[in-house]
Amino acid sequence: MARSRHEVSHAAENHKLNSPRRLRIALVTVSSSRFRDPTIRDDSGETALAICKKAGQDALLEIVDDDKQMIRLHVLRALFEEDADAVILIGGTGLAPRDVTIEAISPLLDKKLEGFGEILRKLSYDSIGSPALMSRTVAGLVDNKPVFCLPGSPQATKLGVEMALKELPHAVFIANSKP
Repeated sequence: MARSRHEVSHAAENHKLNSPRRLRIALVTVSSSRFRDPTIRDDSGETALAICKKAGQDALLEIVDDDKQMIRLHVLRALFEEDADAVILIGGTGLAPRDVTIEAISPLLDKKLEGFGEILRKLSYDSIGSPALMSRTVAGLVDNKPVFCLPGSPQATKLGVEMALKELPHAVFIANSKP
């Protein structure tokens, strides 16, 4: 029996009511220049941190090099040792040879959230036009915990973090619900 649109909305609202209010979010800026020279300002990371805190979430920001193993190590440490509820990676998603965030994270994903990248690119396209076509992003679950990879520009970071935060508590609730 198919559900009506109203029933689906009611179910989603019930999920949201039961979702956690406060999450631990690990923010990871992926940038060789910022990793090697701490005097270079991390505008995108600071933007993400401010958005998370304004939304009432616990967030911690760190910077890693554009290195697949280092990226994976920091994500897995955040999820399994620091017990983060979610990870948001910022940067390293471009077309340059050193941009390896997507390649580092994709093999770790148990499930992908394809719609996240599609919607982010659409919103970016509406804002900046054709350069959005070069935007690479991926999102999914690693051991039932959401992980998002965002482009490193401050505008894309702001858009992506705000979009992720709208459904993040709901995603955490659903990913950890029992069958």
